[in-house]
Amino acid sequence: MEITKIEVHVIGPEDKRYTWSEDIEEVYQSNTLIKIFTDEDIVGEAAIWNATYFEYDKYTAESLRHLLPILIGKDPLNREEILYDIRPRVFPQPPGAQALIDNALWDILGKKCKSPIYKILGGRRNRIKSYASTVMYNTIDEYLKVVDEMKEQGFSAVKFHTYCIPKKDLELAEAARKAFPSMSFMIDAENNYDLESSLIVAKKLEKLEFTWFEAPLPDYDFAGYKKITDSVGIKVIPSGNWVVDLQRFSEAIHNKVWSATRTDMAMMGGITNCKKAIDLSSAGGLDCEIMSWGYTLVSAANLHLMLSSDNCSYYEQPLPYNNFEFGMKDVLRTSQDGYMYAPTKPGLGMEIDWDKMMSKNIYSITCEEGKKISLVHS
Repeated sequence: MEITKIEVHVIGPEDKRYTWSEDIEEVYQSNTLIKIFTDEDIVGEAAIWNATYFEYDKYTAESLRHLLPILIGKDPLNREEILYDIRPRVFPQPPGAQALIDNALWDILGKKCKSPIYKILGGRRNRIKSYASTVMYNTIDEYLKVVDEMKEQGFSAVKFHTYCIPKKDLELAEAARKAFPSMSFMIDAENNYDLESSLIVAKKLEKLEFTWFEAPLPDYDFAGYKKITDSVGIKVIPSGNWVVDLQRFSEAIHNKVWSATRTDMAMMGGITNCKKAIDLSSAGGLDCEIMSWGYTLVSAANLHLMLSSDNCSYYEQPLPYNNFEFGMKDVLRTSQDGYMYAPTKPGLGMEIDWDKMMSKNIYSITCEEGKKISLVHS
């Protein structure tokens, strides 16, 4: 099998813009997709979600422009060899660019084998509990209304993207626990607290029986995290956005910096490296709570990883749903029983409505053998 052609498309849906803390502006959410064509008529598809402040961004696609010619003529089943070849070609290389290539190669393998990716990776289960993951709302009443709606839809857990101001966040936590005593809750502070505030909030969240406290400090503050995790029983985890190489990730596991690890395939450079991070976590006796924020193909790749392992406890269902489902025939929605179920189709298992997707295309790259790379701005 050989790679014959590659297309990259940056999609900018006209969605309502959101934020996840008071210090972050409302963002543009672009969806960068790749199609890798082969001489066996198997097409690998994958996507990466990018959040930027000023406009829909093309930086992942621009990095790929320098990598795509290397892939033409390669056997897409030689995944590790391809990843080795592309690493020094764009430096430093955005992990999302590598992830697009890696995930599309996994999609080809799954379609070639007529199997969902999670089964090829080990297939430990076909469902996982879900939590609803909020954006930031202006008032506590808005948060509580969303929790009530999610409970009605079958969720037993909700994670709050909050104001990232300790006093306001604790007011929300207390109100949520009072209103919903049997629900599981998590808080994500988006790396915004200092150590003193983190310790105060962690101890209070433990008393309120929250499931975990996410991203109080920057992920690389190993000493700070160690002090928090040693001081409380609640699970304390990083954001998963900063420690993106396996050596540093392994160091954190060895030193028990966090109560559990957190990452996702986009930050780790694809399914291949993310699976290694999950396995490293398991070997260190830690859960690995994978993010699944982003458009459907992004979430699907992370879901396959979760289902291939037994040390991931929840699937993250990003809200609101419609924001992340643009241009998809297949979507990922949590079932009424509170679980996310495995895709059944081969590969990533998600079918794209390419006509609808391309109606919001803002930038395209095409690369094929014997032809100059084509760039199209819409």
